[in-house]
Amino acid sequence: MNTNSHYKLKHFIPWTRTKIYKMLILSIVPTLIFYFLEWNWLAIPWVPVALLGTATAFISGFKNTQTYNRTWEARQIYGAIINSSRALGIMVKDFVRSDDKARESALHKEIIYRHFAWLTAMRFQLRETKSWENVKTRSYYKEYLQYYKVPEWETQLPDELKPFLSESELQYILSTKNRATQILATQSEHLRKLNEEGVISDYNYVALENQLKDLYDQQGKCERIKNFPYPRQFTSINLYFTNMLCFLLPFGFLGEFSKMTEKFGEHIIWLTIPFSVLVGWVFLVLEQIGESTENPFEGNPNDIPITQISRNIEIDLREMIGETDLPPALQPVNNILM
Repeated sequence: MNTNSHYKLKHFIPWTRTKIYKMLILSIVPTLIFYFLEWNWLAIPWVPVALLGTATAFISGFKNTQTYNRTWEARQIYGAIINSSRALGIMVKDFVRSDDKARESALHKEIIYRHFAWLTAMRFQLRETKSWENVKTRSYYKEYLQYYKVPEWETQLPDELKPFLSESELQYILSTKNRATQILATQSEHLRKLNEEGVISDYNYVALENQLKDLYDQQGKCERIKNFPYPRQFTSINLYFTNMLCFLLPFGFLGEFSKMTEKFGEHIIWLTIPFSVLVGWVFLVLEQIGESTENPFEGNPNDIPITQISRNIEIDLREMIGETDLPPALQPVNNILM
């Protein structure tokens, strides 16, 4: 997530410079041929270019709206996880009771720390790379990684889980495929045992299980977004329309500027290049921006800051159980928060 008021041009222009190079080539070549070889047939009417531009604008607008909706839904899901985590923390603190205060405190810590393990496993699973994601395959995303780091790519899951789970639980969780799911299952099993021991009353036990169910619901929603890409047919048609438009733009501008040569001279033809680059860049950047919001968990600088959200939840819940040695809140690096 970018925390600045806007992207600075020194970041935005390099991020999109390949689009500028592409439009320069597409506009310079036909202009040179038209001007020096006098291939006047290269100048085409503006009407077909305008019709294609209209269709491209519609499909680009549709894609950007839908990809933004995926990102906003992901943020809403993590907002619900924040609320459910806080609710779980206060329930654990007030519902798990024992005459032995030392044991009660230890139980609170064990359950809350297991929840931290769930948050950790969740964010690691969501940062795994899928075949349709872009951040590790597109050159402009890989270059932009110099401005930020994805914490889940810098550390190992076993090391991150170790402070939160016992050794036996850690080994079991690491042996499973969906670690986050099994951590909640382990949490439920532990709560059942505490209910059987009388540490948690039946009513409170049901309330706590409902909180785990809610966390499963939010996990499933995250997995739906992560594991189901923005439909490939819409991605493909937007890419095809945009590239066709950018290819035809110089020929359309040649047609328009060639009509003005008698009044302004032959050199006006060279305006084809800057105008084609400008208009083509706009459409190509719209396509790239839509692409950058397709997958809100992939490790893109515009992603949902799930690492920072998880850390804030950890701070809140540690304070609930009376801890004072708290981890620091994560701060933006180059105005990017992961």
